[in-house]
Amino acid sequence: EVLLRMHSVGICGSDVHYWQHGRIGDFVVKDPMVLGHEASGTVVKVGSGVTHLKPGDRVAIEPGVPREMDEFCKTGRYNLSPTIFFCATPPDNGNLCRYYKHSASYCYKLPDNVTFEEGALIEPLSVGIHACKRAGVTLGSKVFVSGSGPIGLVNLLVAKMMGAAAVVITDLSASRLQKAKEMGADFTIQVKNETPQEVASKVESLLGCMPEITVECTGVQACIQAGIYATRSGGTLVLVGLGPDMVTVPIVNAAVREVDIRGIFRYCNTWPVAIALLASKRINVKPLVTHRFPLEKALEAFETTKRGEGVKVMLKCDPSDHNP
Repeated sequence: EVLLRMHSVGICGSDVHYWQHGRIGDFVVKDPMVLGHEASGTVVKVGSGVTHLKPGDRVAIEPGVPREMDEFCKTGRYNLSPTIFFCATPPDNGNLCRYYKHSASYCYKLPDNVTFEEGALIEPLSVGIHACKRAGVTLGSKVFVSGSGPIGLVNLLVAKMMGAAAVVITDLSASRLQKAKEMGADFTIQVKNETPQEVASKVESLLGCMPEITVECTGVQACIQAGIYATRSGGTLVLVGLGPDMVTVPIVNAAVREVDIRGIFRYCNTWPVAIALLASKRINVKPLVTHRFPLEKALEAFETTKRGEGVKVMLKCDPSDHNP
């Protein structure tokens, strides 16, 4: 293990949800819990068996650590391991604090040209990498991204990076769609009160065809329905956003058109990929951060996220270091 002095920690919708509601699905907060799982920091001390890190190293933290070497770990899908430790998923504490101890194998050294803030953004970026891989985005893909929050935006970035020829993105918020435009969206649709079928036909008319791939980042029932209607026959719909347990969807429409519906759970094996992309400047996540607060103003930062202002709110845990 390593002891870290934390630097940058992003606030996620799930952090806000635990704070407000005390549970997400089967994960219930029963005792006080530290939030935070999008993080970077500096190594202060290393355990006796740690060889790849030393005090002073700047690292990005992967928050999910398998507790045992089970069948999922053996096949490389450790994110599915039932006993996994995950920061800020009850009962496991997160890393929104000054000092934090973590498994050394899940701390990744940051190159000098990657900032702490970018290091913290690897966590949401990883969701995009994992989702677009599961979706099979490739050269020339036409992609529909549903939802333009932080996760919709990282999926937009990664889809473009992986060779998508055109990406159309939807949201209720005009300001979020403006941000999506700035980050490379080819088309945006501001959804008002259209039916799912109407949204699907707007997607088709903008792209000039139905997309082979839809990445659904809201979890809203109507959006999942639109995702099924929009996806080309033989294509893939990836469900990233999580909403209610039970959702009514046109499953027969998907079945008879051979639309594959895939789920994702967080990510696995994405940190090295993300670091390589950031170090080579192939991907720019900096525009995601719209607000910054010192740790002392954590409550204000959470209120800002809750109100849906900006895109990504970042907390600074280390007052001595003013790395932008």
